[in-house]
Amino acid sequence: MQVKRFFAADMRQAMKLVRDELGADASIIGNRRVAGGVELTAALDYQIPAAPARQPNPALEAELRKTQTRIAAAQAELATRAQGDAGKDRQLFGEEPSRPADSLLAAPHKAPALVAAATEQGALEAMRSELHGLRELIEVQLGSMAWGQMQDRRPQQANLWRRLQRMGLPAELARVLLERVANVAEPRQAWRMLLAHLAHAIQTPQQEPLEEGGVIALVGPAGMGKTTTLAKLAARYVLKYGAQNIALVSLDSYRIGAQEQLKTLGRILNVPVTLVDPGQSLTQALAPLARKRVVLIDSAGLPANDPALSMQLEALASRGVKARNYLVLAATSQSQVLKAAYHSYKRCGLSGCILSKLDEATSLGEVLGLAIGQRLPVAYLTDGPRIPDDLQVPRSHQLVSRAVGLQAADDPSEEVMVEMFAGLYQHPARRAG
Repeated sequence: MQVKRFFAADMRQAMKLVRDELGADASIIGNRRVAGGVELTAALDYQIPAAPARQPNPALEAELRKTQTRIAAAQAELATRAQGDAGKDRQLFGEEPSRPADSLLAAPHKAPALVAAATEQGALEAMRSELHGLRELIEVQLGSMAWGQMQDRRPQQANLWRRLQRMGLPAELARVLLERVANVAEPRQAWRMLLAHLAHAIQTPQQEPLEEGGVIALVGPAGMGKTTTLAKLAARYVLKYGAQNIALVSLDSYRIGAQEQLKTLGRILNVPVTLVDPGQSLTQALAPLARKRVVLIDSAGLPANDPALSMQLEALASRGVKARNYLVLAATSQSQVLKAAYHSYKRCGLSGCILSKLDEATSLGEVLGLAIGQRLPVAYLTDGPRIPDDLQVPRSHQLVSRAVGLQAADDPSEEVMVEMFAGLYQHPARRAG
């Protein structure tokens, strides 16, 4: 990755310097005001590192007993120490108020008290760490026991669990689906009914968003396919209704070349394009477009901790804009990436989601699991590079059929199934994260 800083009198000049030196594929990863102008930090091949997947921890009975003994001893020691400190406090507060001279004489004893408090804090942190480790060990053990009992007592349900895992569906959704067919004895009928319940759980809009009209904003992290999806939506509308009642707006002044792509699209479709710079009022930028039947907004894909993202989401959520925001989710993304995207962008209020890059996906279970779990209607699908041909209005049963067709060829390993069952015993906050 190549990283470089650029200084200029204003933002436009700085962006031109970045474009001239690093090219149109560069990403802006930092900007700030400095004496005499602005400073931009740009990078080539910039990627946010994905968090490593947590590996299952072997659950051994002996190790559990040792950990429980250590925790019990630590808790007993802390309780004894707390009681002793409380007794001292009662003695101190039972005496007459100290005179100023007494306070000065007692000052040298404060340092040992602070040291003791720091020691106790360290012991508490160690205990929390051990409790966390113990909880993970117990989760894996419970998962192993539950999966073993499922295979022994209910082999048909165990087989359905494997098939759902081959599709990549999350454990919580799989559990709910299997409860719906728990009393169906015939395996093929149980599978058909299970898929019917899955299709019913996928929400789709009653009316296509383009037909409904208004301001439609596409949001989501970089790399999800927002700009390409917007191009397909714009071309779909122009081919059906003409170019006079649609306009395009770009909020992405951070990625070099993004606004140029939208301007090129506008020239091809003969559609006006409005570029909104950072700090500019989105409400004011949209005012001249009030008579347009459809306004499509391409937002910037920014890191979750970037202050500019909060400003952008607040603008899209404002009553003056009245935007319907759709989260673009690439079907090629891992489950944790999809969850992080949802939690980062839900602040602007989401009307639904658009599933992109279905033609490159090896599984649809993860993205369908998020859409169902967060009750996000699936507004559109994109499954190829052609504009606008590879933009589809979804049908839930077709999505399920496609997910079944992409399921893994081999059954998951026993370790994977144990980990999946262990996830059902996690605390809800950890499971949601």
